Amino acid sequence: MQAREIVKVPQARVGVVIGKDGEVKRRIEEETKTRLVIDSKEGNVTIETAETTDDPLAVWRAKDITIAIARGFSPKNSFRLLDEDEAMEVIDLTDFVGRSENALKRIRGRIIGENGKARRAIEELTGANLSVYGRTVSIIGEFDQLTAAKEAIMMFVHGAQHGTVYRFLHRKARELKKARLELWKPIVEEKGA
Repeated sequence: MQAREIVKVPQARVGVVIGKDGEVKRRIEEETKTRLVIDSKEGNVTIETAETTDDPLAVWRAKDITIAIARGFSPKNSFRLLDEDEAMEVIDLTDFVGRSENALKRIRGRIIGENGKARRAIEELTGANLSVYGRTVSIIGEFDQLTAAKEAIMMFVHGAQHGTVYRFLHRKARELKKARLELWKPIVEEKGA
């Protein structure tokens, strides 16, 4: 039985899903063993399993990558979702500030920061990738990265000062680094024995 999903892609992002000479679409299809049918006029991307796969998750992986591109991520960052340890979370800012364009603009500005400083700090200190697009903020990363990045974003949403968020991010970066080192410690000790 063939699985099928339809993803609505904003008109401005349809070309990114396709890519130059169709290279992004082709890579999604090859990596996930799916087939994408793109209606560029309507912005609908229909994703179906290819005959060459029996992977029940293939359509979901292709769907996640397509949604990531639609939410403003570059194809390179979207392809992080091929790794089963990576996930994406989409935060709808209207859940916190309503539909006021002024409030949305203010919150997006806080999350991005002057010349992109706040967004860069979140990405560099957590290892996650962020996309602030329309009324959403999306995050791609491993579970710990996602959690730290989301917490920083929510601090901005709830009015925390940038300095407070940066201190939180530096502390989280140290914790993430320590956790990774602890993860490798038994392997290094085993090789030394």
